[in-house]
Amino acid sequence: MKKALFLDRDGVINVDHGYVSQPEQIDFVQGIFALCQRFKQQGFEIIVVTNQSGIGRGYYTEREFLQLMQWMRTQFAQQGCAIDAVYFCPHHPTRATGQYLQTCTCRKPAPGMFLQAQQEHQLDMTNSLMIGDKASDMQAANQAGVGRRILLSGGDVSGEHTEQYSSLDSIEA
Repeated sequence: MKKALFLDRDGVINVDHGYVSQPEQIDFVQGIFALCQRFKQQGFEIIVVTNQSGIGRGYYTEREFLQLMQWMRTQFAQQGCAIDAVYFCPHHPTRATGQYLQTCTCRKPAPGMFLQAQQEHQLDMTNSLMIGDKASDMQAANQAGVGRRILLSGGDVSGEHTEQYSSLDSIEA
């Protein structure tokens, strides 16, 4: 079975400027490409799992999100660390409209995106790793059985196997 490096997007891959939808709004987090290169060399798949309620709130469309992610995937591929898959949740239980206004199983802290990735990529969750910047990232990964969870920044998350780092530079596979 394969192992995955799960990454949240905003705050981990790119600086969280809030509801970004265009390449010119993206500033990559320092060290993200080097981190992904290290994990790729160790045989990890790179999988993005990201809440995107900006879609449900009408700030940008699914198409705009997918176009931005295709651009990001190209940037990663050019750095030798291609993203293997992207999973996103456009829903919000209270601040969305139309079909997006719902409580779902994919919005973190629910584990739906992780479980879908596990099934579609035949992943060994125990030997996989999640890097996020919010408690909901850690909760979702924990519920999905991800063996190692890393919280960036100074957020307070209690839980077995949760590590905290202030930057990506010192995280090893």
